[in-house]
Amino acid sequence: MYRRIIAGALAGATVVLTTIAGCAKVDPQPDYRRAEELTTRSTGQQYLFDPLEREAAERRVEELLRDGLTADEAAQVALLHNPELQAALYEIGAARADLVQSGLLSNPTLGLALRLPSAGGLSNIDFDLAQNIADLWQIPARKRMAARDLDQTILRIARQASAVAAQAKEAFYRASGAARRLAIARENREIGRTIVELTEFRRRAGAGNRLDVNLARGVLLDAELATKRARLAAGSARRALATVLGLAEDAAAVRLTEPLPTPPAHTLQTETLIRLAWAERLDARALRQSVDSARQRLVLEVRRVIPTFEFGLALERDARRRVPGRDLLADTARSSIGAGRLSAPDIQPRSERKRAKGQDVIIGPMVSLELPIFDQNQAQIAKARYELERRLRLLEGLERTIRQEVREAVDQARTAWEVARFYRDEVVPQASRSLELSRESYRAGQSSILSVLDAERSYLAARDRFAEAMQQAAAAGPLLERAVGLPMDRLVEAVRRPASQPAGGSHP
Repeated sequence: MYRRIIAGALAGATVVLTTIAGCAKVDPQPDYRRAEELTTRSTGQQYLFDPLEREAAERRVEELLRDGLTADEAAQVALLHNPELQAALYEIGAARADLVQSGLLSNPTLGLALRLPSAGGLSNIDFDLAQNIADLWQIPARKRMAARDLDQTILRIARQASAVAAQAKEAFYRASGAARRLAIARENREIGRTIVELTEFRRRAGAGNRLDVNLARGVLLDAELATKRARLAAGSARRALATVLGLAEDAAAVRLTEPLPTPPAHTLQTETLIRLAWAERLDARALRQSVDSARQRLVLEVRRVIPTFEFGLALERDARRRVPGRDLLADTARSSIGAGRLSAPDIQPRSERKRAKGQDVIIGPMVSLELPIFDQNQAQIAKARYELERRLRLLEGLERTIRQEVREAVDQARTAWEVARFYRDEVVPQASRSLELSRESYRAGQSSILSVLDAERSYLAARDRFAEAMQQAAAAGPLLERAVGLPMDRLVEAVRRPASQPAGGSHP
């Protein structure tokens, strides 16, 4: 009987454990899709590196690099190929594993003891099978906390991805601007050669002298040095772009097919952008999830006042004592003498023999409880409260930081766009007209070479500063996108939306 009881208990425990283990599957694929959707919303790019589809990501990168890069394509390559971002995305799989683990019951405990009687016979058996049922009120809080941690991880990684995309676009514009400044430096060098040729021509015609030629050559030498510096800056900017994109090949092999964009004429409404950033920025949403996780941690620690409460089945079988064997001849003789004739000895019933051996089986429920006398988990509860307050303060601090970051990004964008337009519409045309007038005056013999050289230096400097202003104006766009948390087209659409419509996105 007891063998069947033990076998049934073990079989039941095996079925339960097998069922639970079968449900404990870690599949982070939906989480990677969520991260990709959030990244698409904040960057406008379609794809994000998926650790489960590495080969597909490599093929997309090859396709994007084949015909040269635009700024958006550079951002897409970075989202698929940046090694630091790739490494961070594996944290999502780890967070999903923690969520699966949080929903599992603790393993049951099985106890078996064999004690041999000193007089011989079969052993005494103690069998215990118990399950910690404290999991029943701890698992819900554990799962909610792990779910918030997973959401926080996804939002945090998506925010990192949007920052990488903005960094890639900024690096692209800086590389494109550096290439433009190199082209201008080379054009300036040709302008310097033109001035040298003009002074040489006037010297040979007797209208000039060697001093004029030497002064013109000084300007040409300055232009030569500026070209060398521009070439180095362009190479450095290309290598910085390749680093963000995660490329190992020579950065010079990457073609940039998009010129610097024209400075936009958007009217940026700072307060609208601040509200939009607080709703859309993924780091703010991640920190809000972190606060919720801390609240669930506090609930869990309160429920851990009784950490273990085990309920199960206990079975005990007494030892079987050895019963001495019978001497049938002596028993027959004693029985015959007592009866006065030949008689068979008494036959002992089996029930009597079992009672003589001692074969009792005791079975019943068991309960084991850890008494919270000395440790009532008060320290961990206090720690959880402090952690919750810490994260609330961090959330308040981030809200203030976002306000300042958006104001700074808006101010930088406005200034950069205004400066670029001013150079384009005022400074460069004015310097060009001054240079042309000084040349005509010099050819007519109405002014000295010094006026031409001054006008030339002003024109060359204006062209270089205009290229720099265009570079900064282009880079201001990604910085503004990063500060607000939306791509430029959606950002402009939100700013232009009527005040009656909400500007922010939904909270997770």
